[in-house]
Amino acid sequence: MDIQKLRDRGCDNVVEMLDMMDEEIFAISSSSAADAAFDAFIGCIEDIIIEEEFQQLQEAFMEQHYLEFEDSDENKLSYTPIFNKYVDLLEKHLEQQLMERIPTFNMNTFMKWLMQNKEEVPGDIFDLMLTFTDFMSFKEMFLEYRAEKEGRGLDLSQELVITSLIPAGSKHTGLH
Repeated sequence: MDIQKLRDRGCDNVVEMLDMMDEEIFAISSSSAADAAFDAFIGCIEDIIIEEEFQQLQEAFMEQHYLEFEDSDENKLSYTPIFNKYVDLLEKHLEQQLMERIPTFNMNTFMKWLMQNKEEVPGDIFDLMLTFTDFMSFKEMFLEYRAEKEGRGLDLSQELVITSLIPAGSKHTGLH
C-alpha cells in the first residue's frame, strides 16, 4: 500500500504506516514517509480533541479552575497543582487515546517530533500541545477562558471602519 493512500485514510492506518517504515527510513530522513507519519499523528490528535469526551473533560476542568487565574505577572502557588492536574487529566487522556489507536505511540518522542516540525502543525493543535509542557501557555489559555466567561473577550469594534461605497452627495441612495 502506498503512503498517499495511508495518509488519505487517516488515523486508523498509522500503525500500517509505521510498519511500512523501518528505522533505516527514519535514519536517512525519507521526507515523504516521515511527513506522512507525522501528518497521520496530527490527524489522530485532531480526531481525539474534537471528540465529545475530550471537549467535556477540558471544559469541566477549565470551568472548575478558571476563577483562580488572574492576569498579573506574579504566579500564585495554587497554579502549580492545577497545572499538574490538567496535564495528568488531559495529556494522559490524549496519550491513552493515541496508544489505543497507535500501540507503539510514545508521547515524549512525539513531543520532540512536534517541536521539530511545529511549523507544519495547525496552530490550534500546537497551542493545545504546548499547554501540556509550557506553563505560560497553560496560564494564557485560562486567562483567555476567564476573559471570555466574563464578557471581556476580544473586541474588534474599535478597529472596524465603515466606508460608504456611494460618494457623498450622489443621487444613488442604494435603495431601489
